[in-house]
Amino acid sequence: MRTIHSGPVTLHQVAHAAGVSPATASRFMNGTARVSDAKRRSIEDAIERLNYKPNLVAQGLKMGSTRTIGVLTQSLVSGYFNDAMVGIEDAVKAAGYALLIMSGHWHAAEEAERVELLIGRRVDGVVILTGNMSDTQILDFSQRVPIVAFGRKLEGERVFGFFLDNYGAACEAMELLIEQGHRRIAFIRGSDDQEDAHARLAGYRDTLAKHRIEPDPDLIVAGDFQESGGLQAVNQLLTSGARFSAIFAANDLSAYGARLALYRRSIRVPEDVSIIGFDDLHSSMYTTPPLTTVRQPLYDVGSCIGTMMLGMIGHDEVKVALPALSLVVRESVRRLT
Repeated sequence: MRTIHSGPVTLHQVAHAAGVSPATASRFMNGTARVSDAKRRSIEDAIERLNYKPNLVAQGLKMGSTRTIGVLTQSLVSGYFNDAMVGIEDAVKAAGYALLIMSGHWHAAEEAERVELLIGRRVDGVVILTGNMSDTQILDFSQRVPIVAFGRKLEGERVFGFFLDNYGAACEAMELLIEQGHRRIAFIRGSDDQEDAHARLAGYRDTLAKHRIEPDPDLIVAGDFQESGGLQAVNQLLTSGARFSAIFAANDLSAYGARLALYRRSIRVPEDVSIIGFDDLHSSMYTTPPLTTVRQPLYDVGSCIGTMMLGMIGHDEVKVALPALSLVVRESVRRLT
């Protein structure tokens, strides 16, 4: 039966109720010393009866750990980043860690400021989900705190960065379009300062070359990984009079914008133009028609990141199998007759 107190229960009250010294109760809670079974049961019973909630921040400062992991994302409203953050949280919470999340909004200076702020909050490690900071900046930060970075290749004593096989997945998407008879394939680029955007464009170009299809520079249009960029890109294609039977968008958001631009011109998908995206956001299965796309298993990516971070914090060697990208065929691509 719990005892109700008007204010926060203190460690000294728990120790008094358990019949042990405050030092013994403290060592038991911190896991820094073994106690007899009788004392352990007494302390646990007192904690339960008094409904004691330890001050985790104070405990962490004494132990040299705050049990928090900082996460630098680029958007707090993006389904892309949210899936990864859920994966990170699920991977670390069993070890008693919580996340402190901040957004850099794709601005290198703001990203650096956020990492400084996270380090100032004494997080035990920092996760960086893509972004525009330089590798040199991240390596410098890793001298002060362990870092796991997604979307770039980095390796060091206190830093690990990785990305998935965007190139191979882009090649697979292009192979599907070419197998369906498409030769005039437009490509909506991603942000020029992102490595994954370059890899997807390279996959587009190399697959055309593999099939001896002459690339048309007019079919490669600028985008920015946003719906508005996809809308503007297709408007540009249509205004220019360029001929194309399919569009490969560098991500799903760009594909959504492309779909809207076609709809406004009464161009049907996939009857008139086929579309493939990249990411497989949750909403992509509910577009009209459901979008064929490349699936990024972002929850699994987050889980890998969390496992890596726990290993770095604990100075353990951790090997994880990076998840693979896969093509999800739905209804936005048709065979040319």
